[in-house]
Amino acid sequence: MRTMRRLLRAAATLLLAVPAILTAGTAAQAIGPNLLPMTVTNSTGRGDAVYLYVLGVNLSTGRLGYVNSAGTFNNWPAGGLPPTPAPDVSIAGPGNGGSKVIQIPRGLSGRVYFSLGQRINFYLTPDGLVQPAPWAGGDSNRDILFDWSEFTYNDSGLWLNSSQVDMFAVPHAVTVTGATGATKRTGDLVAGGRDAVINGIRNQAGWGGSIYTRGDGTVLRVLAPGKAAEAGGLSSTYLDSYINSAWGAYASKTLTVVPFGDQPNTKYFGRVSGTTMNFTNSAGQQVASFQRPTSADVWGCAGRLAAPNDLVVGPISRTLCAALNRGTLGTIDTQPSTNAADFYKNNPTNQYAKIIHANMVDGKAYAFPFDDVGAFESLVHDGDPRAAGIVLTSFTGGGNPQPTGNRIISNMNNKCVDVPSSNFTDGNQLQMWTCNGTGAQNWTFVGDTIQAGGKCMDVAAGSLANDAKIQIWTCNGTGAQRFTLNAAGDIVNLQSGKCLDIQSFNSADGAKLIQWTCTGSSNQKWRRG
Repeated sequence: MRTMRRLLRAAATLLLAVPAILTAGTAAQAIGPNLLPMTVTNSTGRGDAVYLYVLGVNLSTGRLGYVNSAGTFNNWPAGGLPPTPAPDVSIAGPGNGGSKVIQIPRGLSGRVYFSLGQRINFYLTPDGLVQPAPWAGGDSNRDILFDWSEFTYNDSGLWLNSSQVDMFAVPHAVTVTGATGATKRTGDLVAGGRDAVINGIRNQAGWGGSIYTRGDGTVLRVLAPGKAAEAGGLSSTYLDSYINSAWGAYASKTLTVVPFGDQPNTKYFGRVSGTTMNFTNSAGQQVASFQRPTSADVWGCAGRLAAPNDLVVGPISRTLCAALNRGTLGTIDTQPSTNAADFYKNNPTNQYAKIIHANMVDGKAYAFPFDDVGAFESLVHDGDPRAAGIVLTSFTGGGNPQPTGNRIISNMNNKCVDVPSSNFTDGNQLQMWTCNGTGAQNWTFVGDTIQAGGKCMDVAAGSLANDAKIQIWTCNGTGAQRFTLNAAGDIVNLQSGKCLDIQSFNSADGAKLIQWTCTGSSNQKWRRG
């Protein structure tokens, strides 16, 4: 099992935070090029000059440094106290409508920063790099429009994500292309998504201080709630009432944590005594203990929710933090909850994460440190990458306009085949929904598979029976995922010989999709549009 984590450094030192890869088993054989080409595309619609920075840690030496335009890693020179200006290591980026190829050397974990209009100011201490922190008073980057993506490239492949953990600023998507030529992409906003996020936050009582606008009227960023609270723009106790209620619920019932999707029998059981939640394993042995967290602990998944890099306490902490950010702790007693329809229903709730996810084409974002619990993060990964990309997308339009002809439309009700809540978790049953142009309805026919969000339409358990659910599932080449759209408008599973069917002729949004003996009826007739 491999997963991406953010290594959060002590806030006081403001050292560069980088993702890392947790690996189990033997070391992987090196694949992919030694220098991975990454294309940065400028589709912002803005005329600003763009500056790029490739910064990170050499995984072999542990040294912090930067990568030049040729893809060579260089250690940072020694810094001082007070921090001394770092040398300018910016790479000239592309103008609007253009692209720039940079090189990512294998064995590097870090960030690609991009700024518009001005270079970013970096500083060095004897311990390393001081990263920009525009939420901190006096930070010299406060009036600069910039953002970043995070990556790790090692012998096991590439992990690349767009990050909103600290702030939402420059809309951008990330891509990776593997040895087969297939490209994965995530991070795209819906049309008007940047403004929708900004205005959505502004319209929430108490959240207006999260938005920072430059003197010329440019909205530079929306701060994540933890950073907004640090800057005095959000109440430091905003989430406390929910935390207290959710935590206290387990004084009278048991919380079950199943932290590993591939190990369903590994379970931990939590009960609260006073303000402490104690966890036992299946043998009844106590394995972890957590004090009731504060709002700051939840926003940052830190403090009382700090997650060590182990196989027990860390995974439990990650699960708790995700549940508290999503508002499912206290009401859903087996965690993690992976039904996005259950998220952010509590009051108060994490409006920042809620609004950002709602404005992503595929519903995925990295809106808090452990948003990867349940695979809701905006991450692309390939074990044998050949190319990668960062697309600086439109500040007003949709980042990745969907091509025409990729919807699957019912002849019965003119609604679209849809992945519920844009939740691409394996096993999510497909439904019908009013056509809306989102990635949840963007289907491509690849060979004899039908794919959305990088996964495949699938008959549950490869069933041959009527009423078997039609779901989204990781593509695996089995007969359960082999479909054809014939000239009669039937979508037929080639293994079962049965048709894609709207259950019970239900014409409402949310109607479930199943397979059924082909009858020629209107609830089995489809077209692309």
